[in-house]
Amino acid sequence: MLTFVICLLAGLGAGIGTGLSGLSAAAVISPMLVTFLNFDPYEAVGIALASDVLASAISAYTYGKHRNLDIKNGLAMLAAVLVFTAVGSFVASLVPSSTMGTFSVFMTFLLGVKFIVRPVMTTKERMLEKSARTRLWQSIACGMLIGFICGFVGAGGGMMMLLVLTSVLGYELKTAVGTSVFIMTFTAFTGALSHFVIDGGLPDLWALLICVVFTLVGARVAALFANRASPRVMNRATGVVLTVLGAAMIIVRLIK
Repeated sequence: MLTFVICLLAGLGAGIGTGLSGLSAAAVISPMLVTFLNFDPYEAVGIALASDVLASAISAYTYGKHRNLDIKNGLAMLAAVLVFTAVGSFVASLVPSSTMGTFSVFMTFLLGVKFIVRPVMTTKERMLEKSARTRLWQSIACGMLIGFICGFVGAGGGMMMLLVLTSVLGYELKTAVGTSVFIMTFTAFTGALSHFVIDGGLPDLWALLICVVFTLVGARVAALFANRASPRVMNRATGVVLTVLGAAMIIVRLIK
């Protein structure tokens, strides 16, 4: 029963964060499984990444259906993210360091506060003022940076993409989230597959099933809400969700 409750709460929290703000499920599910159920950290990350695949995919489909998805630049950023995640991982193996272990947790909290205090009110018309060529090259450059940081730190991909897409590339919030979850669908699938192959098999199937199902449900409901909400409401909702999840994860870290 404890396993069911913890996985349910972790899945719903991760799903809502994914569908509403592009938060990686790994940022929520992993610390909860490790802290409250004593899961092996590597196994917990594998379960979180597997949960992220369908949640991100259904979120991307929902955002795409409402025309809040930039596939062309998203694919360019995805390619750069995948390549430079490998580069970052290699560099990290040469420079052993855990100084940035809590990077994504605090970034989630601070980004939530940012959306509450300074909401992103960019419109699609203003977003498209940049030439297609400029946005393409900026997407590749930002993907390289995001991938390297994710590979080196081991976390923070969803939040890094949301921050870069809104602050650097000038995306309006819904398109930023839609593009972010589109990219995360592929990165999560790659990560989950590599985890299961390296670990030599599947993780706890009961925990995996519960996390996948409730992350999917939470993501679907949150994505539907986000695409129907006004930009101001979505900014506030995103800010509240990120702030609460960030604060909760900081507490979890302290407990751990």
